[in-house]
Amino acid sequence: MKPEFFINKLKKHGINFFAGVPDSLLKSVCAYISDNFDNKHNIITANEGGAIGLATGYHLATGNIGCVYMQNSGLGNIVNPLTSLTDPEVYHIPMLLIIGWRGRPGEHDEPQHIKQGKVTTGLLNILGINYDVLNHDEEIATHQIDKAVNEIKNSGNVYALIIEKGTFEPYTLQKQNNNHSLLSREESIQEVASIIEPNAVIVSTTGMISRELFEHRTFSNQGHYQDFLTVGSMGHASQIALGIAMQQPHRRVYCFDGDGAAIMHLGGLAIIGSSAQTNFVHIVFNNGAHDSVGGQPTVGFDIDMLKIATACGYRMALRIDDRTTLEKLPQIIANEAGPIFVEIRVKCGNRKDLGRPTTTPIENKEALMSFLKK
Repeated sequence: MKPEFFINKLKKHGINFFAGVPDSLLKSVCAYISDNFDNKHNIITANEGGAIGLATGYHLATGNIGCVYMQNSGLGNIVNPLTSLTDPEVYHIPMLLIIGWRGRPGEHDEPQHIKQGKVTTGLLNILGINYDVLNHDEEIATHQIDKAVNEIKNSGNVYALIIEKGTFEPYTLQKQNNNHSLLSREESIQEVASIIEPNAVIVSTTGMISRELFEHRTFSNQGHYQDFLTVGSMGHASQIALGIAMQQPHRRVYCFDGDGAAIMHLGGLAIIGSSAQTNFVHIVFNNGAHDSVGGQPTVGFDIDMLKIATACGYRMALRIDDRTTLEKLPQIIANEAGPIFVEIRVKCGNRKDLGRPTTTPIENKEALMSFLKK
C-alpha cells in the first residue's frame, strides 16, 4: 500500500503524533512521516523506550493517542516502559505501536533477526498487547486500522500493528540532511582499519559499518580475526569494546561506532570516560542519519559530540572532516593515552553492491577469541 494511504487513515482517527527509531521495513512510512510532519509531531528518538516516554507525555498533555514506530529488535528496549508505565495496572496509557517484523519465521533474514523474529508475537502476547499483522491490501488494511484504533479508544490499552516485508510501496525521503562532508564512510573505515596496530582489535557497530569493514578485510586479503562485528545489539558496541580493553590492557581496542548507535545509548560514554582505560579508542563515523534504514536524520550534527565526550572523561577528543587529517590520525594519537574519542564526519550513502559478512557470528566470535589468546 502507499505510505500516504496508511498515514492518512491514522490521521482520520486523530493520530498525528509519531515518535520512534526508523526501520528498514518501515523506511517508506518513516520517510513519508519525516517529509510531512514537523519536529513537534515526529520525533526520531535516541531509542525506542524514549519514544514510549514521548508518546506518554503527549497523551498526558493532550488526551490523544500517540504512535510509536520501531523494528521488532526495539521490543527489548520497550519491555520496561510497557510493563511499568503504560500497562493498565500502572498508568494505563493508550498508544499505537507500528513494528517492523524482521526475521519472520519462514523468511530468510540476517542472523541477528532470527530469534527476535520468532518471539515477536509471543512477546506481545506475554505483555498482554493485542496486535494484528497489517495486510498488504488497502481495503483489508483499512478494517484492521479501524479495529486497532477503536480498541485503543475503547480499552485505553496499547495496540500493535506488525509490518511484514513488502507491505508498503517505495517512498524516497525528500528532506535530506545538510551533510557536505567530502569523506565517504567506507573509505574512512578502510583508511583507519589499514593503519591500526598489528595486535589491535576493532569492535564495529550494527549495520553498514560492520559490512564495510568486513568487505575491506576481504578485498585486502586479510583475515577477519581482529574484528568483532556487532551485527545486532545496536548501541552496545562501545561497551563490548570496553569489556575487551579492560581485560587486555596491552593492546589497543578500537570501537567503530555510528552516530545513531552512539546516541541510542549515550550513557555508555560516561562509563567509558570514567573507566580511564588508556588503550581505548572510540571512533564515531557521523553522517547525521540512520543511513541503512532510509536516511532519516539523527541529531548527530545538532550536538557537540566532542564536548560530550570530554565532559564524560575522555582524555582526548578530536573531529576529522578531511582526508589529510584522517591520514595523520595514527601520528596524532600515537602517544596519547585513552580513552580517546574521534568523530569522523562522513557523507551519507553506500555502494549498491555492498555485501554482507559471509562468516557466521559464531565463526566471527571464535576467530576473535583465538586472536585474543595470542
